[in-house]
Amino acid sequence: MRILVTGATGFLGSHLLTELARRSDGLPLRVLSQRRNSALDKHGVDVCLGSITRAEDVARAVEGVTHIYHLAGFVSRDPDDGHRMHAVHVDGTRILCGEAAKAGVKRIVLVSTSGTVAVSDREDEFPDEESPAPLSIISRWPYYASKYYQEEAARKFCGDKVELVTVNPSLLLGPGDDRVGSTREVLSFLSGDIKLVPEGGLNFVDARDVAAFLPVAMEKGQAGRRYLLGGHNMSFADYFDRMERLSKSYSPRLKVKSSVALFAARAQDLVLRALGRTPPIEPSAVEMAKYFWYFTGERAQSELGFSPREATDTLFDTITYVREHAMGDGVFRKKD
Repeated sequence: MRILVTGATGFLGSHLLTELARRSDGLPLRVLSQRRNSALDKHGVDVCLGSITRAEDVARAVEGVTHIYHLAGFVSRDPDDGHRMHAVHVDGTRILCGEAAKAGVKRIVLVSTSGTVAVSDREDEFPDEESPAPLSIISRWPYYASKYYQEEAARKFCGDKVELVTVNPSLLLGPGDDRVGSTREVLSFLSGDIKLVPEGGLNFVDARDVAAFLPVAMEKGQAGRRYLLGGHNMSFADYFDRMERLSKSYSPRLKVKSSVALFAARAQDLVLRALGRTPPIEPSAVEMAKYFWYFTGERAQSELGFSPREATDTLFDTITYVREHAMGDGVFRKKD
C-alpha cells in the first residue's frame, strides 16, 4: 500500500496524518500540498508540492500510489468564493479521480460533508445515506452545492476503474482547528458575540474520531457507498447552553424566531461593514442555523464500528483549544 493524502495541512487532515503515521508502520506516505510545514516534516512524509487543480501536479502526486485519502477543500460562506470552491471541490476532484484511474490507483476515500444530504426544515426528520439530496436548500450556499457536485464528479470519473468510498462527517469540532474554520462559532460564543439563538439544530462530531475512522473506511468500507459520520444531534439552544456550562462563560441569550435572528444578523453586517469592520456572525451562518442538520449514522456504526466519544468531551476539548490558541497568549506564538 502506497498512500497519498490531499488536504493534509487542514483541521481533519492534520489529525489523519497523525493517525496514519501511527498506523502505517513504515508504509510510504505522500501528501499533495501547496506548502510545507513543521507537521509534515515531523511525520517525515513525502511532500509533493502542487495544487489539486493542476493536472500536472496531481499526475506527479499519484504516480506509484495505490490508495488516496482526498480531503483537500476550501470552506467559505462568502458567495463571492463560489467559483473558488467549485474549482477546488469539483474540478480538483475530477482531475484527481481521472489521474488516479490512469495511474492504476485501487481505492479513494473521499471526505465530503453530511450537508450534501442531511439538512431539513423539519425537526423530526433524520435522513440517512440513501435519502435524496435536499437541493432546494443546499443550492443556496456555494460550499454545500460544490460538495454535492464533488461527490457526483468523483462517482463519474472513478467509474469502474477506482473503488470509491465516500465519508460524510458533520460539523467537525475538537482540538487542532488552527485556522478557526469549523470552530468559528465556538470562538464567537466565548467572545460573547452570540446574543440570539435560532430555532434550528446541528450535528457535530469530533475530528479525532473521524480521523480514526478513515483508515477503517479505506480498509473495510464498501465501494460505492456513503457513510454519514455524526456524533450528536442537538438544538442550537441546547448546544449553547452546554458550552455555557462547560466554559463558565455566562452571557444573556434570547431564543427567537429564525427570521428575527437573520434580520438582526443582516443589519449588524451592514453597519459593521460600513464601518470597515468584520461582523462576528455572518448572516449566512444564521440562515443555516434555522435548519435542522440532524441525521442517523447507523450505517457507519453497524457496518464499520464507528463510535463517537461523548459530546461533553468534544465540547470541553474544543473550548479549551480555542481559548488557548485563538483567545489567549497562544495566539501570539509563532506558527509555521
